Amino acid sequence: MAQPILLELPPRDPRIELQARLEKAPLDHAEALLSAYDVLQGLHDRGLLEIVRGILGSSDEVLEIAVEVAKKPDSIQGLRNLILLANMLGSIPPEQLAAFTTAVPIALKSVATEQQHQPPSLWKLATSFLWDQNIRRGLAASATLLKTLGGSLGQSNHQ
Repeated sequence: MAQPILLELPPRDPRIELQARLEKAPLDHAEALLSAYDVLQGLHDRGLLEIVRGILGSSDEVLEIAVEVAKKPDSIQGLRNLILLANMLGSIPPEQLAAFTTAVPIALKSVATEQQHQPPSLWKLATSFLWDQNIRRGLAASATLLKTLGGSLGQSNHQ
């Protein structure tokens, strides 16, 4: 009759495995560790580690202050406004927003260079408004925006 083979495994100690991994880590991750030391030294040089240590030491007081500030009506309204602005920006197609954000600096630069000379005459302004297609297009966009804004304001007053 066959006899069972007794298999006795030594008890596993996870601390020994962790110690072995820790001893091997500097060799396996030398470049990453050196980079981490550089980052830590930069944070220390600028005093940020002291700030973090202070925040951790007084985390309860910092949390209380943050909660008190967040409970104020102005803070709540500001957060709501920030969310609304983020939603508005998210609803604008990126191509249209890019056109706007590139046009503004060009326009400001143009105005700055033109202001070094004499301001435009009334005749030049009038002819620009009447015959320049880009100005008429911008006026139409502004009028549409004002019309929509006015309609929205009228609706919010009736609610």
